Amino acid sequence: MNANSRSEAYAAAGVDITAGYKAVELMKQHIAKTMTSGVCSDVGGFGGLFELDLEGITRPVLVSGTDGVGTKLKLAFLMDKHDTVGIDCVAMCVNDIICCGAKPLFFLDYIACGKNVPERIADIVKGVCDGCVQSGAALIGGETAEMPGFYPEDEYDLAGYCTGVVDKAKIIQNKTMQAGDVVIALPSSGVHSNGFSLVRKVFDVENADIKTPLAELGGKSVGEALLAPTRIYVKPVLALLEAVTVKGISHITGGGFYENIPRSIPDGLGAKIQKSAVKILPIFDLIQKQGGISERDMFNTFNMGVGMSIVVAKEEADKALAVLKEAGEDAYVIGEIVASDEKIIIE
Repeated sequence: MNANSRSEAYAAAGVDITAGYKAVELMKQHIAKTMTSGVCSDVGGFGGLFELDLEGITRPVLVSGTDGVGTKLKLAFLMDKHDTVGIDCVAMCVNDIICCGAKPLFFLDYIACGKNVPERIADIVKGVCDGCVQSGAALIGGETAEMPGFYPEDEYDLAGYCTGVVDKAKIIQNKTMQAGDVVIALPSSGVHSNGFSLVRKVFDVENADIKTPLAELGGKSVGEALLAPTRIYVKPVLALLEAVTVKGISHITGGGFYENIPRSIPDGLGAKIQKSAVKILPIFDLIQKQGGISERDMFNTFNMGVGMSIVVAKEEADKALAVLKEAGEDAYVIGEIVASDEKIIIE
């Protein structure tokens, strides 16, 4: 911390430079847990440096992803819990690039807030670091912007960016996908980080009681269930890629089944999903009941308990399920690929 760096005029305008320094000091212990062999810079520089290890990679392709947490942050404000939304931020980025087969290398975060409360900023970054550890990425940089008058004092926004690498010959493509291939589901932890504008309306979260435990949610409150951090699938998928030929991966985010599963399927084929096979989580039953939402809209908005879908050949399905189970995933089959002009059929 630079003891000489303090502007009374800037502080009077609502920006406390020293709070930023304190936040950096508090977050350093968390950032240290994310360091990998490629990191070449320390916290506090003007750029994050990372040395690529290209051993075993013939034609490296860099894959990048960026995203935020969205209005799920409103739940964090209401619950005054800020140490898990960083996991969501990382997940939204790394789960996207793993769909190409890319291994995440490093991550950067951006936090904009009305007032820099160092302990709260450190909690947010702790979540980011937890997500980085789960995905094997290093947190090599970030920015905290104190913006009084733009954000309310107790609110903030959070976004992130990641870069990964994949050998060009190993980029996941759907060219070999064919009728008869199997669609495997990886379970979600809940709503993840999409559909929260609808969720907030359904539960009227700003005015309703979201902290009382409910039996239908296994003793969790609505707030707790909704804040469950997005699952990160990087390490199980990387293990799967070493064992079988993966023909397509979809990260189930905004737009649910109808928008995301078709993104990994070529023309002339469709995914036939058996609704009865989908292990729908209790939170989605509650959302549908309380909001009076149609089943189609539910599957067209939420992940419904499936955070990621993976397509493999039928003869490799059992092996794929075994590998995923070994990696800690309770994966299961939800459908198959069929010849169809419709990209997705849910029945």
